[in-house]
Amino acid sequence: MVWDQVPGGRQAEHETVPPRIGGQQQFREELTRLRTGLGVSLAQLEQASQRQGKRLPPATVSNVLSRDRLPEWEFVADFLAACGLDEARRGPWQQAWRELAAVSATQASVPAPAPAPTPAPAGAGAPGGSEAAAASPPPAASPPDPSPPPVPSPPPAASPGKPPGKSPDDIPPADGRRWKEWRARLAGHRAAVAVCAALALAAAAGVYAVGEHHESVRQEQQRRQEQLRQDKYRKEHCGTMNPALVTEAGGECTGVTDGLDRSDVFGSALEPVLTAIGAENHRATRDGHYVTIAFLAPLTSVGSAGKAKDLTLDQFVGEVEGAYTAVERANADDGPLKVRLVLANMGSGELHWKRAVDTLTGMAEADNLVAVAGMGLSQQESVDAARALGGKDIPMVADLITADGFDTTGLIDSPKSAPKRINGLVRVTLTNAAQLGALGEELDGDTRTAALVRTAKTPNGTRDFYTDSLYEDFRTVGGLKKHLDPTADFSFDPRGGAESILDAIGQNLCSTGRPVDTVYFAAREKYLPGFLQALSRRSCHRRPITVVSGSDTAALDPKTLAALNQDGEAPIAVLYASLPGATQLRGPGNSDHNLYEQFLDAFGGDHHGQKFPAAHATRGYWPVLAHDAVLTATTAIRNATTPTTARPNRYAVLNHLYALTDGAVPAATGRFGIDPTGNRTKVPITIHRLGTTT
Repeated sequence: MVWDQVPGGRQAEHETVPPRIGGQQQFREELTRLRTGLGVSLAQLEQASQRQGKRLPPATVSNVLSRDRLPEWEFVADFLAACGLDEARRGPWQQAWRELAAVSATQASVPAPAPAPTPAPAGAGAPGGSEAAAASPPPAASPPDPSPPPVPSPPPAASPGKPPGKSPDDIPPADGRRWKEWRARLAGHRAAVAVCAALALAAAAGVYAVGEHHESVRQEQQRRQEQLRQDKYRKEHCGTMNPALVTEAGGECTGVTDGLDRSDVFGSALEPVLTAIGAENHRATRDGHYVTIAFLAPLTSVGSAGKAKDLTLDQFVGEVEGAYTAVERANADDGPLKVRLVLANMGSGELHWKRAVDTLTGMAEADNLVAVAGMGLSQQESVDAARALGGKDIPMVADLITADGFDTTGLIDSPKSAPKRINGLVRVTLTNAAQLGALGEELDGDTRTAALVRTAKTPNGTRDFYTDSLYEDFRTVGGLKKHLDPTADFSFDPRGGAESILDAIGQNLCSTGRPVDTVYFAAREKYLPGFLQALSRRSCHRRPITVVSGSDTAALDPKTLAALNQDGEAPIAVLYASLPGATQLRGPGNSDHNLYEQFLDAFGGDHHGQKFPAAHATRGYWPVLAHDAVLTATTAIRNATTPTTARPNRYAVLNHLYALTDGAVPAATGRFGIDPTGNRTKVPITIHRLGTTT
């Protein structure tokens, strides 16, 4: 990790160099002072350490720094690195630690002084008188003297009346036999003392060496165990030390990341935009003055064999790129408050929405999460996620969800007689009712016979509110229901496979009471190419037919119809209503075309060394709607920021979200506001026709 990548880090050389430290307590205090001075919270410290393959939970840090002892250097090094100090800046701290460690070692090795011996009474001593006393060994702690004993001075003259050599204090004369015996005994004693001392030193050295070896073995075992633990942890968390990321069965990675873990956690297709997100977050969080926005969506997919696979559809990748572009633009202004973006992956089919949402609700306090954008698709999992986030008063801005009632009213899954409100849920796209209302006006004057094809379930077996509300609107919108043949109503469950049943439905259209020339398709676009092929294979394939569907059809490749009707044998057309396409948004008929051009310029620019394909921005409407959803959130954040509220919380953002009046959001799809039900005030609608029935 480099210095400018640390959330809250302030580049100031004097703030990273320790002062003259006089003791262990001051050393611990200076570590705390360093962290707080750099604006690094304990939570940020833990996150930074995890990205380096270490773990410094707040409880561990507090425990170590409150303990009355010098912390281990390994802890200190990890702590300093998590604070953003590179190896050069850690040098002065290591020198200070070594000095304190040396002092500690010296104090531990010096024994306490022994008490002074009490003098023996006169005449007391070992049996044998003066010779036994003279032969007693010196204290064992004294080192042996290898030099020969000095020649004693001649004894003083004996006192009158006392024979020489009879006094206890007398030393035998140097030239006598007793002198030689005395000296021999003394030399032998000293040699024995020297041997004992040498043996004692050797034993101590051996014990020390054995202890050192055992300690080395213990540390190596601990290192290996820690490495195994980390390897297992990484395997369970998408190859990272981020507990918010989880490896699901088949290798799919779900959860929440800020781009600082690994840029490929959600597959190679999202790697460029995740790289850009990580770099932008480094810059946005540098001074610690930021708020967090999450983008919640199903960002990975699982193949037929149950194995994770990369997202290959441009619309999914473009959606995240559009969201990122809005954050980058918000951070480019002169305001001091910056926005940090995290991606929250609900997984294929949104199966793992709960884990992602649980992480986000925890971030509302810990990371000042003030809004969630995206919200997935119009299905049961998205509704459950919205209700969980709304229960924590977290503002939500949906980008793609068109199902009727998926807004503040909560009518999506509650009765009109007793609606259960979803607090804080707004959206930036048009509703199914608005789409089919426009289509009803388009077809009202025609004479048609329409069949209805629908699916009410997702591949997970849960309710699909997008197809549910399409089905209801086809049957209730005046300009559409008038054409319905009540006997031509077909449904299928995608869990049973789509290809064979769509072929059967296509053939059944040839044998209805009245010839069917129109099909209301209340199903997802993913099944539309197969259905069009089924229509081209039916026995009455030369009969012209028009398929009418919802805005999800914008993802259909126009080449699909061209390939089916190359020789005019299968005249099939597709009709749907959605937001204007790139051509209409750029055209002079759009009074806000300059806002769309600004979006395209920003999307196609440099993103910390990454480039997004320009085609992603103009194919379909997912990227531009994701951009406008995040822009709606950042507009509310800016309006909630005041001199007295420099860093607004989610409650302030929630207030200002509903205060966005008509035209307050300078969106790429045109200016709009948010009405009391959580829907945009101005919704441009365009009728799109693909193929031909002639």
